[in-house]
Amino acid sequence: MDFMKLLKSLEELLYELVSWLIFYPITMWRSVVRPLSMMQYADIELTDKPEDQYQDTLSPPLFLLITLLLSQGLSASVPSVYDPTEAARELGSGSNLLIARGVIFGIYPLCMAVILLRSKTVIITRNSLRPPFFSQCYVAAPFAFVIVLGLDFLSMPEDQGSLAGVFTIGVALIWYAQAQVRWFMRDLGIGAAKALSIFTGAFLLATVAAFLVALLITLDFKSVARATS
Repeated sequence: MDFMKLLKSLEELLYELVSWLIFYPITMWRSVVRPLSMMQYADIELTDKPEDQYQDTLSPPLFLLITLLLSQGLSASVPSVYDPTEAARELGSGSNLLIARGVIFGIYPLCMAVILLRSKTVIITRNSLRPPFFSQCYVAAPFAFVIVLGLDFLSMPEDQGSLAGVFTIGVALIWYAQAQVRWFMRDLGIGAAKALSIFTGAFLLATVAAFLVALLITLDFKSVARATS
């Protein structure tokens, strides 16, 4: 009986993994082309039963994690002045690096969601934070992928990718900003100027927080590595 349960679990796992080949590109395309629609879609899906949620896309946090995993693999294939395996060694393994990236880039949807709730004077709880956070993951994933790609270009030897890196990062920032400004305008019922100022403050806060978290994670793993060596 236990063996049959194991086979059944493996069957479900295999189907889930293979289905990503279809639903991941669909989710990415919709998130890039229609970010506001996807953010609204995330809100609506959370009102369904768990088994009925995200039937034709990936769930937002899973979408973000898979995107970071693909980004991590792409970074390893781009020529760089830095050792592509150094970060993984410092954090112990590639899986730890993925978790670290997930936490760092998860700060952006978290900050945007918190700022929205604070602007609405809504009490921040696990239940109230979930819908805007899930919505934000749909736009954070493409943003994170393109930003990391731009940084990879900038780290290429002999400044080979400097121009491409600056352009790529610029495109990511412009796309992310327009999606967030429109989101704040829609959800808060405010004008473009005020929405832009709210986004700018939230983005700067998220960037500083992400940098500090990245620094703390690196220092923590380095201290653990020294203690165990």
